[in-house]
Amino acid sequence: MAYESKLKREDIDELFKAILLLDNEEECYRFFEDICTINELHAIAQRLQVAKLLSEEKTYNEIEKITKASTATISRINKCLVYGADGYKIVLEKLKEE
Repeated sequence: MAYESKLKREDIDELFKAILLLDNEEECYRFFEDICTINELHAIAQRLQVAKLLSEEKTYNEIEKITKASTATISRINKCLVYGADGYKIVLEKLKEE
C-alpha cells in the first residue's frame, strides 16, 4: 500500500520533484542556499543529526551537548522516530548503506 501523506499538495509535490532532480552535493548546496535561510538549513541539518544520535541510542543529555538542540526538539524528533512516517528511518538506513 502506498504512503498517503497528510501534507500532500501539488506545490509540495513540485518541490520534492525538484529536489529529486538534483544530481550532486554542489547542486544541493546551490538550491538550498537559495530556497532556505541559513537558520532554516541549520535547523534541518540539526534535526537529522538528532535523529541519527537517537538511533544510536545516545541520551538526551549527550545529544543536547553534541547538537545544541533543545530537549523539546529532541523529544519531538524521538516522537517522529517512534510514531512518525518513517522518513528519518528511511534516510538514516540509506546513509548507513553509503
